[in-house]
Amino acid sequence: MPIVSEFEGIEICLYFDDHMPPHFHAKYNNNEALVDIEGSCVLKGSIPSNKLKLVLAWSELHKNELMENWNKAKNMQLPQKIDPLK
Repeated sequence: MPIVSEFEGIEICLYFDDHMPPHFHAKYNNNEALVDIEGSCVLKGSIPSNKLKLVLAWSELHKNELMENWNKAKNMQLPQKIDPLK
């Protein structure tokens, strides 16, 4: 489970060979949300709303990089780091 970005105490992770649709895992403390890359929406789980807003804004800014990383992880390749939200 590579961590591709970290900001505001949030870890953004991709799992190798994960299920469809393309998504990433946003983890904050003991909470986790699966976020759809294309739609920038929560598929499952939750994190505090103030952190979720940051994750969704970050996701919109890095959609192309996330899809490239999704494809790498799907093919068991190490994804690249993505700049954190500033």
